[in-house]
Amino acid sequence: KDYRLEMHFPTPVPKEGELLVKVLAVGICAGDAKCYSGAPHFWAPGGHLGQPYVQPPIIPGHEFVGEIALLGPGMEASGMKVGERVLSEQIVPCNDCRYCKRGDYNMCIPHEIYGFRTVVPGAMATYMIFPKDSLTHKIPKSLDPFHAVFAEPLACAVHAVNRANVGLNDVVVVSGCGAIGIGAIATARMKNPAKIIALDLYNWKLQLGKDSGADVLLNPKQLDVVAKVKELSGGYGCDVYIEATGHPTSVVQGLAMIAKKGTFVEYSVFGEKVTCDWTTISDAKELDVKGGHLSPGTFQTAIRMLNEGLLPMDRIVTHKLDLAKFEEGLDLVNKSAESCKVVLVP
Repeated sequence: KDYRLEMHFPTPVPKEGELLVKVLAVGICAGDAKCYSGAPHFWAPGGHLGQPYVQPPIIPGHEFVGEIALLGPGMEASGMKVGERVLSEQIVPCNDCRYCKRGDYNMCIPHEIYGFRTVVPGAMATYMIFPKDSLTHKIPKSLDPFHAVFAEPLACAVHAVNRANVGLNDVVVVSGCGAIGIGAIATARMKNPAKIIALDLYNWKLQLGKDSGADVLLNPKQLDVVAKVKELSGGYGCDVYIEATGHPTSVVQGLAMIAKKGTFVEYSVFGEKVTCDWTTISDAKELDVKGGHLSPGTFQTAIRMLNEGLLPMDRIVTHKLDLAKFEEGLDLVNKSAESCKVVLVP
């Protein structure tokens, strides 16, 4: 674990097609915190990218908002102006691999994600570069930057709900009322299913779930949530289970409470391997199990939701810390009990 604060880091200079952006706020993702803690997903050699996910030395931070400080050569006709407030999607696609060419740029093979890959330093800095192929979105200055920084996890949550294909008569369970879970509840509410059930180990987070659109709040420490979900669904179980905790227990719990022919969406990074009985997925329930990664085509929806005030952002952003306190912020995210969204201010 070698994370250090560099006080005199040089300001980068934008090249052709790039933007120099002054960072206003940067959120700490659960993935950042698990990376900090050494989760194998990020550090194991020969991972799904054929190499470690992280390429140090690198500046972390992929949830951010900033103001344009300088246009690189050739950007004068781009429609971007100095002083405008912007954010960029967390991945800079290559636009050449087969996934990018078919629109699935979240699966881009080079997988250049800010704050993890050498060519795209992240936002835990005073200034950062938006590269030539960055997916940049303007945001209004009327939107609080501490709210705007939530666009990235909210866009991910929108993608998770899209993957679930939520129907009007569905009983939807969202496991975990952290940033992704809260965003998934708010998005599912827009689909108007029959019932949204929020699960979390902390009652104050469940209240955030209620204020974001959940109909029922259940704490697994206080009752048998599998039995209760079945009771609330006529004995069948939930039609959709969105797993947003990154904890193995939540996976096993979801497989137990989901109905036959249900849809299980996994949107988490795990710090350890998960073991479950796959017979539940096949012979017992014939489930659709879907993964979720990043946020293809969902940022504009997330920005609109924030502009419309559909989430209790003043309470979702639980901590605003100076960048120098980055380790405190990472620890808060890993412990989870006292934080929902931790934001650093350079």
